[in-house]
Amino acid sequence: MKEHDHHTGEKMPEMEHDMDMHAGHQMHEGMEHGKEMKHEKGMEHHTMPNGVHMAHGDHHAHMVADYRKRFWICLAITIPILLLSPMIQGLLGIRETLKFTGDLYLLFLLSSLVFFYGGYPFLKGIFVEIKTKKIGMMTLIAVAITTAYVYSSAVVFGLKGSIFFWELATLVDIMLLGHWIEMKSIMGASKALEALAKLMPSDAHKLMPDGSVQDVPLNELTVGDKVLVKPGEKIPADGIVVEGETSVNEAMLTGESNPVPKKKGDQVTGGAVNGEGSITMEVKKTGEDSFISQVIKLVKEAQESKSRTQDLANRAAFWLTVIALVGGVVTLFVWLAVMSKDLAFALERTVTVMVITCPHALGLAVPLVVAVSTALSARNGLLIRNRIAFEKARNIQAIIFDKTGTLTEGKFGVTDTIIFSDDIGEKDLLKYAASVEAHSEHPIAKGIVSSSQETFPVKEFKAIPGKGAEGEVNGKEVKVVSPGYLKEKKISLTEERIEKIASQGKTIVFVIIDGKLKGAIALADIIRPESKKAISLLKKMGIQCMMLTGDNKQVAKWVSDEIGLDEYFAEVLPQEKSEKVKEVQARGLTVAMTGDGVNDAPALVQADVGIAIGAGTDVAVESADIILVRSNPLDAVAIIGLARATYKKMIQNLAWATGYNAFAIPLAAGVLYKAGILLTPAMGAALMALSTVVVAINARFLKVVKQEV
Repeated sequence: MKEHDHHTGEKMPEMEHDMDMHAGHQMHEGMEHGKEMKHEKGMEHHTMPNGVHMAHGDHHAHMVADYRKRFWICLAITIPILLLSPMIQGLLGIRETLKFTGDLYLLFLLSSLVFFYGGYPFLKGIFVEIKTKKIGMMTLIAVAITTAYVYSSAVVFGLKGSIFFWELATLVDIMLLGHWIEMKSIMGASKALEALAKLMPSDAHKLMPDGSVQDVPLNELTVGDKVLVKPGEKIPADGIVVEGETSVNEAMLTGESNPVPKKKGDQVTGGAVNGEGSITMEVKKTGEDSFISQVIKLVKEAQESKSRTQDLANRAAFWLTVIALVGGVVTLFVWLAVMSKDLAFALERTVTVMVITCPHALGLAVPLVVAVSTALSARNGLLIRNRIAFEKARNIQAIIFDKTGTLTEGKFGVTDTIIFSDDIGEKDLLKYAASVEAHSEHPIAKGIVSSSQETFPVKEFKAIPGKGAEGEVNGKEVKVVSPGYLKEKKISLTEERIEKIASQGKTIVFVIIDGKLKGAIALADIIRPESKKAISLLKKMGIQCMMLTGDNKQVAKWVSDEIGLDEYFAEVLPQEKSEKVKEVQARGLTVAMTGDGVNDAPALVQADVGIAIGAGTDVAVESADIILVRSNPLDAVAIIGLARATYKKMIQNLAWATGYNAFAIPLAAGVLYKAGILLTPAMGAALMALSTVVVAINARFLKVVKQEV
């Protein structure tokens, strides 16, 4: 019988450093450290053990802190600006109370501070948008605040007209708040490179020509070097075993729960954890040729090929910018040339149009929904890291699940117990096996122990490297071994039940007591109880459900049949995973990928939406668009439902915010002037406030809809 060998080519992380979102891009470029990011404290370069350079320090966190600081400072300055503004004083009836000599000059100075300090990211952003030919929110805000500032300053120094400093200040405040909220929600800048670096040990035990062992840094290893790897240590590089036997836990790299036996001539991968045996290996790959470096390369390639999408608010901002500029020019021309009004009146109408075109509600329409949905999702164990990908989730047509740790629990459990001898029962067989395995940390051993209610004391426990374990139990010699051990010892076995279980891809161990084969125990990766329900719900939503796994076809088919998948891909190597996602995308489908291991990375990035299971590897979690904290497949259903509801709210808010413009701009321009209707700045402020309140309230009605089978 062939030994069941779990294929370990399963899982890579997604690194979604997606600052190519239009608004995010301008924010990135518009910060005070300019287009070229300078290295500040905490951003010094470090080198990964495999030779990959990376910068520490979260640039996104710096931007969030910058927006937060600008917001609070500007908000504090806005209070005296409001109290000093003639229009606000008139509305509150405090004009005479607060009027003093030089009050308008103080108002000008305070407003200048808000304009230059608070408005800096937007003033910087307009140049970036113009340069990249991506006119959006930054341009709209910059045009509005610049128009309000220049015109109001001219009024302070003698021009006849109204002062819009209060509008400038509140607009800057709300836009800073909106961008602060937005940046917090999309700050999931990937830390996958750092997480990958942590997989590697800091040094290696290099065997010197004279036979001595010397600890050296990983970057000093070269191809052909021989390295000693002790039990429990991480393998320092990709190579081949030249001496010794062991089992290697590659779960951090592949996500697969079953350690892989390794003997002379077998390949080992840097970052995997050595098991119970000591081995000597020869280094075959270092630096850019190593497995981890190849993972990084695949991730970067997938990122570069990922489609770029402008967010909804920026598309609305583009058209509003056009409307503001055209509307302003037309308004000025009509009042001067056609209506023959004086310059002061025409300028006031023009400025009112251009300022009112940038409604506060538009700046909050999307960020507020994002903030509510992010908080709401977090309370339900769904963490949103990439807003654009989250918005795409509403259009998902196919979802590809990784098997181990996602649809299954990633740990073994006993599924069958088979007896070969009449002098022992299933319960006792399991108890003898569990007694021996209780001294082992092997996942299969843990699966057997967890399935037995009690164990016997064991003497002289000893591991059989790569083959099992043995010990003395109740005066009997008990061995729990793999099919490979039977083959090695030429112990023949013809058992139809064993063949049937093996065909299902289950792992089988045999129990030998006093030299006689007494029975077999079959184990399998436990399917999560929620998986079947999740697949059923996703199908009801019209989504095709698929599975990717490095395991063999028997295992894949068994899991697929158990939970009702539409399709599965088995024996998929790490570097092939993103290709499988591309294959599904080539069918014209919007694809989500759900995984939890390092080698899921390219597939997660390649997918339209990358979803990480929270209990998975740090690399997968750090690099995903969305994280399911509870490792529950049903949460994939919830996140898609939330994405659909969130998008609906965004559309409603944007419709209201832009609808406000459709109503206010013509009135501000004076189309009903002859009928005695003219939208004053004060009335515009009231409409603006109403629009903002409606948008805020509407966002609060967002809910996570619980679905039942």
